[in-house]
This record gives sequence, C-alpha cells and structure tokens, in this order.
Amino acid sequence: MAHVKVHSLFTDFDINLFKAGKHYRLYEKFGSHVMTVDGENGTYFAVWAPSAKTVSVIGDFNYWIEGEHKLNVRWDESGIWEGFIPNVGKGSTYKYKIQSHNNDIKTEKADPYARRCEHPPNTASIVWDEPYSWKDSKWMKNRKKNNALNAPFSVYEVHLGSWKKHIEENRFLSYVELADELVNYVKDMNFTHVELMPVMEFPYDPSWGYQLTGYFAPTSRFGYPEEFKLLVDKLHQNDIGIILDWVPSHFPEDAHGLGFFDGSSLYEHPDKRKGYHPDWKSLIFNYGRNEVKSFLISNAIFWLDQYHADGLRVDAVASMLFLDYSREDGEWEPNMFGGRENLDAIAFMKEMNEAVYSSFPDVQTIAEESTSFPMVSKPTFLGGLGFGMKWMMGWMHDTLQYFAKEPIYRKHHQNDLTFSMTYAFTENFMLPLSHDEVVYGKQSILGRMPGDEWQRFANLRLLYSYMFTHPGTNLLFQGAEFGQSEEWNFQESLDWHLLQYDVHKGIQSLIKDLNTLYKKEPALYEKQFSAEGFEWIDHNDAENSTLVYIRHGEKKSDDLIIACNMTPVPRENHRIGLPKSGKLKEIFNSDLKKYNGSGNFKNKILTAQKKDWQFRNYSVEITIPPLGMVAFKYQNSKK
Repeated sequence: MAHVKVHSLFTDFDINLFKAGKHYRLYEKFGSHVMTVDGENGTYFAVWAPSAKTVSVIGDFNYWIEGEHKLNVRWDESGIWEGFIPNVGKGSTYKYKIQSHNNDIKTEKADPYARRCEHPPNTASIVWDEPYSWKDSKWMKNRKKNNALNAPFSVYEVHLGSWKKHIEENRFLSYVELADELVNYVKDMNFTHVELMPVMEFPYDPSWGYQLTGYFAPTSRFGYPEEFKLLVDKLHQNDIGIILDWVPSHFPEDAHGLGFFDGSSLYEHPDKRKGYHPDWKSLIFNYGRNEVKSFLISNAIFWLDQYHADGLRVDAVASMLFLDYSREDGEWEPNMFGGRENLDAIAFMKEMNEAVYSSFPDVQTIAEESTSFPMVSKPTFLGGLGFGMKWMMGWMHDTLQYFAKEPIYRKHHQNDLTFSMTYAFTENFMLPLSHDEVVYGKQSILGRMPGDEWQRFANLRLLYSYMFTHPGTNLLFQGAEFGQSEEWNFQESLDWHLLQYDVHKGIQSLIKDLNTLYKKEPALYEKQFSAEGFEWIDHNDAENSTLVYIRHGEKKSDDLIIACNMTPVPRENHRIGLPKSGKLKEIFNSDLKKYNGSGNFKNKILTAQKKDWQFRNYSVEITIPPLGMVAFKYQNSKK
C-alpha cells in the first residue's frame, strides 16, 4: 500500500465548531489542499464519512485502485477521514472510495468540497488551487453603497450557457469571453447587477444548474475556477455587482453526489417525508444536523469570500419552509407544535443570514419565496428570517395576468394592478420577471402581450415602465430586454438577430433608459422599501384604465409623478391632482420615436393650476400616450 502521512488541518476548536454546526469556513479544512509537509510536496485530503469502515482516495495517480491510499479516521468521533499523500498535485483527478459499515456497501464519491470538477458527463474531482490576483479593490471598498437597500438595484438574470453562443464553433462562450462580451453588454444597458443562474458544478444540463453536485466548484463547462474569478473581477471593475443563485433546498441522487454518501443518509434527512422532494425527484438536506448546517453555511460564505460575490439569491425557499410543500395528506408529519413549518429549516435560514451579514455586511441575500410566510426580509432580532430582499411573486403573477388581457377588458381588473400596493411594504420586495416566466408553454414576456404588433410592443414598453417605477428593486431575465419572441430554450442562444428590427431595438433602448432613469432619480430608489416613498394620486380610474402615483425621495424636490395609460386610446387633457404649485417637466415617455413609439403625445412644460382635484388643491391637464407611461418632475423654482 502506498504511503499516506498522518496530517491534519483541524484543531480541536475546529472539530467542536463543526459538531456544533458553527464552523462557517469548512472549505479551509475539508477537501483537497496542495501543500508541503516535512519537505515533501503533495496534497492533504479530508472528508466527512462517519458511517465508513474504510475510505480510500482513488485517482489518476494510483490507477483508481482502492486501498492504495487509505485515509486515517480521526480519534475524536467526528467522522472525519484525512491524510497527506505525497507527490499528488494540482490537476490530479480523484474520488473517495467509501466502504460502509452498513452492509459493506462500497461507493465512489466526488469530493463535496472539491474546488474543481471534471467536465460533465465525467464526474471526478480535481485537485486545484486557484491563486488569483484581484483588481476590484475599488468596488469592494465602495460596494456597501452599491448594494444598499436605498440604492438602485436593477438585475439582469443570465443563464451562461444560452446567453450567447459562439456561432462558428456552436459552443458556449467561456468565462474569459463572457468577461468581455457580457460585461460590456450589461454596462451598456446600465443594469446595476447581474444574477447568474447556478454556476456551481451540476451534471445535467436540463436542470439549468439547480441540481448541484459540486457545491464549491464553478462549473467546468465554461473554463477554470480562476477564469470565473476573472468574470467577477471584470464586472466589479465596471461597477457591476454579481448575485449568485444558491440552492440549499435539494440535491440530486446521482451516484457520485452527496446522496447516501457513506452508506447512510448523511446529508439528506433520513425520513423520506422530510428528505425527498417529489417534484424534483431529489433529496432534501437534513437542516437539523449540525455538520450539514456547517457545510451549507460554509458554502454560502465561500462564494462571498473566495469569489467576491455581492449576494446570494436563495432558490426555492418556500419548499424549505413548509413540511407539506407539494405533499398530500399523510405524506408529511407536523412539527412538534402541530404546525406545517419546518422548524429546522427556519432555524438554518436565520443562522445562515446572520453568518453572512456578520461577515459581509455589504452584500444581499435574496429569497425566492412564493408564499405569504411573514417577515422573510426582516432582521432575525425582530423575529424575521433575516434575508435582505424577497421576490414579489404576487406582483409578478397579477401584473402578467393583467397585461395578457385585451385592453377593452382591463377596466374590470384594475384591482390586479392596485392590489400589490396593499402589501408592497410588508417586505423588501424585488419585482422579478425571471426565467421561470418564459418556459414550459408560458411564452416569452412579449408573447403574452395582446393585440397587433404595434400594441404588443407598446404594451411591453408600458409593462417595463410601470415595473421600473413601482416600489421595489427589479430583475429581468436575459432576452426580455429586447423583446425576445420565442420562449427561452436553455440549449440555444438568445435571438440576437431580432435587434435588426426597430421594434426590438426600441425595447432595448427603453430598458437602457429606464435603468438610467432609475439610477438618476433618487425618488425611485431612496425609499423603495418604505411606504413613505409612494403615494397614490389616482388609482380609481378603472373606466379609463389609468394609474397616477407619486414616488417620493428624501428631498421633496426629487419627487416624481408617474401616469400610466393601459388602453390604446390616448388620454389628452387628462386632469390629475397635484401636491403643490409649480411647473412640471416630462422626463420620461415610453411612446417616444426612439423606442419605436408614435412620438405624437408629448407634454410641454406644464403649470399647476389652483384648482381642486382628487382631494388636492392643485391640478394640471396632462397627455398620457396610448399604452404609455409618462414621468414628470417639478422644475427647479429658480428656473
């Protein structure tokens, strides 16, 4: 048998923290680490497998023969196997061959803490260290301001495999190519952040990355780990933040993955009612097990620490919160209080958010949570889950339903639009038009719009204009920003050729200018999560299907007045109440020619009249274009 040296990176303190579920940087200890021990170069390996009888490292350095390099089990009953193997270095491929006490089952597992994985369909781990010289110190120093809850936060959601393909070679763009093309595009479009659908290693392309096997490794589909760091670095150098999709809700049953890891239910909950996900045919983490909690929280910290991520969008939070999620009666068991809440998962999420924000107070965690579970984005000290923001799924659903209706019927559905304001400030909401809304027969966002071509594109411009001026932050999925016609297909590039047509070019120009408006006007972001930042002028005009509202900033002089017309009939001489006297200037109009609108319905400088209207002392007559939005701002009184 080849030589394995006894060596450890773990102190007694590490072990105590690990067992208590309080070790949040396990990636510094577990996995494979290239190092020198007693003058010999090699690699230290450590893996958690408490039910194992033996653990061997098999790899290209020992012809994948079991028993050549057996790890040593620690004496402290931590279940950790470890050892130093000389002459194994960066680039070596390996797995753990685990023989279990349970029926002597033998399994070959990828390293849960591997920093790099083989390109799927191959499944081995790769010994790797990724020294990288970061050049984003300016961003990192200032990002507290850029990621703050009172800063503009406009997110472009991207699936790296289908954003754009290399046409001649019919392949994905690499991290290095994306660091050029994607970064330049996002900067040109004026988005503040990019959100990447999961980049952690995953075996199966049609899962879009949501079934992970390599939690600590950026997928090798697009290049090396340090090349992914380059992509992050380039975004930061161009003042663009990066949010990573993170999936602590479930993991696949693939033989090399975390499932039944050491011949026992190690990472997954042993009770199928809590440990198996019927919708996704995947396994659910055992959130009550301390070592699993340490693994997951360490993973969240890892991407913020090692990859400078600016936040995590946490997938499928609702499935974690509720024991009866997607289950019939009899398929779930109530908690100790007789309720349907998963108390272990709730405790885990609170602890994860506390750990993240105490180490990285300048990032955001964002919950994809679709129920009315209270206080998701409130601090844990107030009893909340501690997320920074929550996706506003209700707004998304009601708004898309409303815009899909022919304008003639909209007067009967005014409540679909106004209802969001009854709960808009119960959470820190992000308005998402995400990948989930453009798949499985739902059509593209453009595809949902009714009417002829002119109306469809005018409706889309109106939808986006309304979205960007509604309280909250926003997220748009790739392709939506130029009116992609077809549903999203993860195997194909976006239809960039559509930009040769004025209608699509117009949508793209509109999004670019809406992002500029959002960043430039403090009224749209300073109080985006506060009821003080919003005031209705008129939400009752169902007959004409108009909405008029004020967005307030910290300063009164920053206030904006927004008017939307949800019908193809222009509203001319449309009187609205005003909060004060003065002159109003149109600062945005979704019907301009540059957006491929008519360009016929602009407002000149308007002067407020001393005429009572809508319970206000002043009013003015405005023009709202057909299927259009206009935004006004009071002119400086000195002018």
